[in-house]
Amino acid sequence: MTRHSSLSSTPCGSLKGTFKVPGDKSISHRSLMFGALAVGETRVFGMLEGEDVLATAKAMAALGAKIHRDDDGVWHVEGRGIGGLCEPEDVLDMGNSGTSARLLMGILGSHPITTFMTGDASLRKRPMGRVADPLAEMGAQVSCRSGQRLPLMVRGAATPMPIRYKLPMASAQVKSCILLAGLNTPGETTVIETEHTRDHTELMLRHFGAEVRVVQTKEGRETTIVGQPELVAADVLVPSDPSSAAFPTVAALINPGSELRLPGIGMNPHRNGIYITLKEMGADITLENERTEAGEPVADLVIRASKLKGISVPAERAPSMIDEYPILAVAAAFAEGKTVMHGLGELRVKESDRLSAVANGLKACGVTCEEGEDFLIVEGNGSAPLGGGTITTHFDHRIAMSFLVMGMAAQQKVTVLDAEAIDTSFPGFATLMNGLGAGIS
Repeated sequence: MTRHSSLSSTPCGSLKGTFKVPGDKSISHRSLMFGALAVGETRVFGMLEGEDVLATAKAMAALGAKIHRDDDGVWHVEGRGIGGLCEPEDVLDMGNSGTSARLLMGILGSHPITTFMTGDASLRKRPMGRVADPLAEMGAQVSCRSGQRLPLMVRGAATPMPIRYKLPMASAQVKSCILLAGLNTPGETTVIETEHTRDHTELMLRHFGAEVRVVQTKEGRETTIVGQPELVAADVLVPSDPSSAAFPTVAALINPGSELRLPGIGMNPHRNGIYITLKEMGADITLENERTEAGEPVADLVIRASKLKGISVPAERAPSMIDEYPILAVAAAFAEGKTVMHGLGELRVKESDRLSAVANGLKACGVTCEEGEDFLIVEGNGSAPLGGGTITTHFDHRIAMSFLVMGMAAQQKVTVLDAEAIDTSFPGFATLMNGLGAGIS
């Protein structure tokens, strides 16, 4: 795609077939980072090769890891060991990836090197103070520009100190940042969270040989990492991304007569809130061949077109589906009745102000909705909304894909601007969807 490209999605018939969703983005990032910190060679199978993950690969290589992809699509990471990263010669460009930036800040925070980091226009607007503050408590120096934003400098602590840190907000990225800083810190570093967030970091650290303890206390869920282990290279089979899978899932649900099979989808209980919610709305979603791969629960999904009904989605579910509210809002536009979503404040500091972008997009497509500071109410009448809107995506891949899905079943085509943002997480999205019967051009 060329820069500033647009895509249009026209109403289509039923979607049929098997759809191989790209690898999980969160796990792909971590496999590269942890492989770079391990001793030996880690092989990564099924890694997402989107722009965000490739930015992580480039950054870890700049920090001294040897990384290459073979002709079979397997990635090989020869690690440096805990504490073994070297100072990069140039600024690290994290592209659009907040996960890359925040997790890498944690790793760098306990390495005695100085690193400069930047990102694209979207990432440079997103707050980094939430990770800079606990890193400062551990002895790192983080200097950001105004508003605690990128570009920034991390000067890692020569003698990092373990901390006990209670998260002020539910954030897997902040939790992971602190745990990764604790890797090269003597003693035990503990993160306390009152709301459960995704636990890919904890699961994969164990997979590489770290000691991670999780206990429930009066304060909340306490995750402790024992510092300065020797991580040992371990192969990683990356499951298909449940967040990316939500787009073809909703597309199948809202297009009459559709039936899709999505093999190998990650079903981590801290990531599957969208599927629980869709089932509550009446979605016909079946899990088959449930299994565990590299510590992660995985299943094949079978999705059939369904009549959906509006529901109230509890705020406490938000951490398990925070990235999926844009596509849930599209599903809600086709449902019968009112869908109420609470606890969405975190959406305002994603790749865009996603809450505002979703509300504006829905209104542009003739959908009645109400946006609050941390809630969204969508009113559907059980039939296809008008569509016909032109959507400003703010270079946000999830906004772009959500409204392309809307266009597949709305009365009129929907156009999304700056659609190249999709390549950050789901390269080939339009081609794959068209192969199932969609009309994206």
